[in-house]
Amino acid sequence: MTPSQRYAIPAGRFRSEIEVERSRFIATVQPVTSTAEAQAFIASIKTEFPDANHNCWAYLVGPPDSTDQVGLSDDGEPHGVAGKPMLIALQYSGLGDTAVVVSRYFGGVKLGKGGMVKAYTAAVKTALEQLSRAERVTWVSFLATFDYALVAPFEHRLAEFEAEILNMDYGEKIDCRLRLPEESRDGFCEMFYDLSAGQGQLKLLD
Repeated sequence: MTPSQRYAIPAGRFRSEIEVERSRFIATVQPVTSTAEAQAFIASIKTEFPDANHNCWAYLVGPPDSTDQVGLSDDGEPHGVAGKPMLIALQYSGLGDTAVVVSRYFGGVKLGKGGMVKAYTAAVKTALEQLSRAERVTWVSFLATFDYALVAPFEHRLAEFEAEILNMDYGEKIDCRLRLPEESRDGFCEMFYDLSAGQGQLKLLD
């Protein structure tokens, strides 16, 4: 994940089901942070639904508009009717770091290629519209050292930068460990040095 990016992700594993012409389409969605994690999730669903006629899948690692870490599979369905429309549904959902598997149980009625594209798309969209969302944030941590007189004004300004205090040590000066979103970093540093008239110290932590 590149700096200064925050985006929506699934809050956790979510499952929904639709029925099309007696075929069951069970969509399972999960947040993932790597292609290896996506593949492990896909394998777990195949283990859970070993008797499904097809376990088609798609994943997108990174922000919603990224294309460099994506994958898809029709898992035996006709080429292009499952994995690709599933991935397109993911890419237009506004979600990043997401993998989805649609397990199909054939109901005896053939849908045709167009019908299958619509069914797999609908299965994914239904799940993505219903699931709870969380937010992926890139955090940076600092150690701020400053005089006691600045405690109140310093704490008062933290909300502007979504900064969270992790701990405070009270010695000869205040040592404050905190974290904040990457995109707030420059503004926070400018505020801190202005507030302390250049006397405070900031150290970027790993």
